[in-house]
Formats: sequence, structure tokens, C-alpha cells
Amino acid sequence: MGLLDKLSGWLGLRKKEVNVLCLGLDNGGKTTIINQLKPSNHPNHLGPLSEEWKHVSQTAAQEIVPTIGFNIEKFKSSSLSFTVFDMSGQSRYRSLWEHYYKESNAIIFVIDSSDKLRMVVAKEELDNLLNHEDICNKKIPVLFFANKTDLRDALSSVKVSQMLCLENIKDKPWHICASNAIKGEGLQEGLDWLQDQIAQSHQNNEQVNDQA
Repeated sequence: MGLLDKLSGWLGLRKKEVNVLCLGLDNGGKTTIINQLKPSNHPNHLGPLSEEWKHVSQTAAQEIVPTIGFNIEKFKSSSLSFTVFDMSGQSRYRSLWEHYYKESNAIIFVIDSSDKLRMVVAKEELDNLLNHEDICNKKIPVLFFANKTDLRDALSSVKVSQMLCLENIKDKPWHICASNAIKGEGLQEGLDWLQDQIAQSHQNNEQVNDQA
């Protein structure tokens, strides 16, 4: 069972689809993270995050090649709909993200914590995202993965948070996790937080609908 299968089960979602956008600059580790989340019957699924599985995950993850150009992948797990963006570093491709903002229920933003030079670019893209008209008025959860924290020169998740000025996000719930996507470290913590936020939002929407 993939993490999305577990997430769907935890939320008890049977009819409602939840769209989660996974964004970030190229080479941040999105593909590796996404392959951890995919349903267990997906050909690129790496397996559940469990102790008995972790010892084989590194070999499997090393087979992933960098995304070239622009790629959108959408797959479903039970009633969860997951839209994945693998982007090249060219801004003309990143500008296409906005076409999927309106239907999003949550966002995962992946940062390469070892790439200090492009941290400014990551912040610019994040600011553009949060200020977009289809996002700025939505109180959707934003999960940040400070990925590749196992590398020697990687910044801590606290430092990444400071450089991205995450403390300025006042109108949305957000959380940052240090992660090593190859080994699956930190992903479970992030998904636990995200499922709590989505479940709360889903419950609030149900209450509003009942009152209407």
C-alpha cells in the first residue's frame, strides 16, 4: 500500500477527490518523493515507508533519472487524485503551474536544501505561488520538504524556513520537514501533518454544507 492509499484510508474519503500539487524547482527530489507516494500497483511505486522496506529503497531510487523539460503526471489512489509537476529550471515551464491552482486542495513544495545558490529562485517561485489569485484566498495547507538534508553542505529545515521567509505565511497552515527522499526519511511525518490538515478542512466543508 502506498502512502496515498494510507492517506485516503485515514481520511475516510470515498467520494471526494483531493488534489495535491507537488511543486518545486528541478533536481529538488520531487520525482523520488512522488514515487514513494504512488499507489502500490503503480509501476514506479517504490514501496511503503516501513522498516522492512527501507533497506531496499536506496537501490530503487537511484534508478530515477532527472526530468527533462516539463512533465505532468496525474494518478489516483482510491479517491485521492494526485497531480504531479516535474519541471525543468526554465521559468517558462514553471509558469504553467497556475493552470492547476484553482482545483488544488493542498500543496507540497519541495526544496533542495543543499542548493544554496537557487534558494532565492525557490523563494521567488513560492512567493508567486502564494500571491496568485487562485491561491491567495484559499486556506489550503502547504507542506514543505527541505529535501537532501543528508548532504554535507545542506541547510537545516530551520535555515531553509528562514531563507524562504515562511514565518510570513499567516493565512494558511504550513509545515516544513527535513527529508531524505531516497531513504524515505521525513516523508511520513509530512504526510501525517498533511492528512490532519486535509481531514480538518474536509470536516469543516461538510459542516458548512450541512448548515446550507
